[in-house]
Amino acid sequence: MYLELFKLHELPFRLSPDPQFLYLSKQHARAKAYMESTIWFTDGFVVITGEIGAGKTTLIETFLRELQTDAVVAQINQTQLSPTAFLQTVLVQFGFSPFNMKKPEVLATLNQFLVEQHVSGRKVLLIVDEAQNLTHRVLEEVRMLSGIETTKEKALRIILAGQPELNEKLNSPELVQLTQRVRLRFHLTALTEAETTAYIDHRLEVAGSQGRRIFADETYATIYKYTGGVPRLINTLCDTCLMAAFGHDQDTVSVEDLDAAIQELQWVEFAASTNRMRLRAMELAAPANAGAGHTVARILLASEGKTVVERELKPGRLVIGRTPDNDLQIDSKFISRHHCQIVTQDDSCVIEDLNSTNGISVQSKRVRRYNLNDGDVVQVGQHEIMYIDERAPRMRGLNDTAENELPEKLRDA
Repeated sequence: MYLELFKLHELPFRLSPDPQFLYLSKQHARAKAYMESTIWFTDGFVVITGEIGAGKTTLIETFLRELQTDAVVAQINQTQLSPTAFLQTVLVQFGFSPFNMKKPEVLATLNQFLVEQHVSGRKVLLIVDEAQNLTHRVLEEVRMLSGIETTKEKALRIILAGQPELNEKLNSPELVQLTQRVRLRFHLTALTEAETTAYIDHRLEVAGSQGRRIFADETYATIYKYTGGVPRLINTLCDTCLMAAFGHDQDTVSVEDLDAAIQELQWVEFAASTNRMRLRAMELAAPANAGAGHTVARILLASEGKTVVERELKPGRLVIGRTPDNDLQIDSKFISRHHCQIVTQDDSCVIEDLNSTNGISVQSKRVRRYNLNDGDVVQVGQHEIMYIDERAPRMRGLNDTAENELPEKLRDA
């Protein structure tokens, strides 16, 4: 192979999920933090979605490698199973041989095992990859498993990872009880152009480049154009580039080598392909019934009677919390790390508590999930969020302003 020519000690762009090569973009770091939260909290479970090749499996492997020794893990990758077969597979992961058991015995064994592990001080975690293939009946079994609890907390922590179809299933009316148990949901998007460059250099560094630029500077933008920032596609193209350069006995990848690799793979630019990750991003950025500046609503964040932040809401998800990895950061001791989120669609906006310590309140009543209406004020710690629906008709004079319509406590001092 080309390792000796490029002075590398291992292949930098293998498709297998290797935690050693994980590049933590902002998106990947946040998804990993959500996975780690299953160890901190025990109520509900976490759902991570992303397109094929977005790096979900590598994140899972990295998370497992760093997991505490007092955790017991069942990892399910084969998900085209019947309900009973799924439960049996979970037991196999926990060291049982349940294939002669009937379903009631399987459930009793699982329940007893979970309680015993809890009494012994161990955390039990179920991770299901490719969860979009689970049938509604199997997902209902997952819901039932999530309900097994001791007198103080749930006995089983759950992470579901899958392609975007998983979100579609979870949003179906038949699974509303399951969806209500989901504490955190996150969709893993592709890398930006700058992150794509950093990703390539990171993997080469891990493989032994020692800071040497193996890819010519002018190749990075083209690699992004043809991969759209999808890690698996980046790996495929970059590995083919290295093979092309190796064939020419060159220790750097030139534009000509990149062109040869693209021709060999018979790829077109990513924007012209039918990859669903780009299509989904385009839908969020420019819905069919609106222009690129499509805004559904606005929120005003106030503290001590002063408006400190104004933010537009477009279709998608806005996470609010204390740490910098949130979409809207509120630096306050009364705000949890990931406190709440606002999920915006063309026809609705919903604010959801993310299991925060101090919660969220509307009209002095604590809520976990609330459909926002024009003019609503939500209490978040010692801050207030006012929701202004841009779709709601308003009878304003030409000189009226949004500020004049706000409650006095939300106006600037």
